[in-house]
Amino acid sequence: MKVVLASKNQHKLVEISAILSKLDIELVLESELGVDIDVEETGATFEENSFLKANAVMQATGLPALADDSGIAVDALNGEPGIYSARYGFDDSLDDWGRLLLLLKNMEAVPDEKRTGRFVCVITMVYPDGRTVQARGEAEGLILREARGEGGFGYDPIFYYPPAGVTFAELPAAEKNKVSHRANALKALFEKLSKEKEYDNK
Repeated sequence: MKVVLASKNQHKLVEISAILSKLDIELVLESELGVDIDVEETGATFEENSFLKANAVMQATGLPALADDSGIAVDALNGEPGIYSARYGFDDSLDDWGRLLLLLKNMEAVPDEKRTGRFVCVITMVYPDGRTVQARGEAEGLILREARGEGGFGYDPIFYYPPAGVTFAELPAAEKNKVSHRANALKALFEKLSKEKEYDNK
């Protein structure tokens, strides 16, 4: 079954394909089908935004579509930046590093024991017949006071992952892809799609 990934990110394509390939799913980027959709993320949750993106690409291609929405949620900031992680500060001049520094600045007064947070990822698959399969994954950790590590992207350098004793930016990519929020969401999605396949074959 051909499924369109509502993304232009080749790395995301490889990561997701590796897990879903066991289900005979051929994942292709929307750009490979000549589709270039910039969906306005008007949802109030990761779930809503993930659905909006998948549904828009499904309607544009007529094929099942898969999309994810992810971000970092900090407890001491009432869950911020959350769904606004990629737009934190709402300042177009800020890049990933600028948004990371803004988060650290906003957390200056937060004591170490209260610097808890998590990466969240919600993945949605929308079929042309209206069916929707959605899965959520999280990775719990602590927000450090300074960046550590050269790998990863986004907020990875300040996200300390206790089970590994390092930040996501210090974890080798192969290891991060086993424990990340996206990996956990994909595992949950795989289980749901596997059950659907079992049901379809009955």
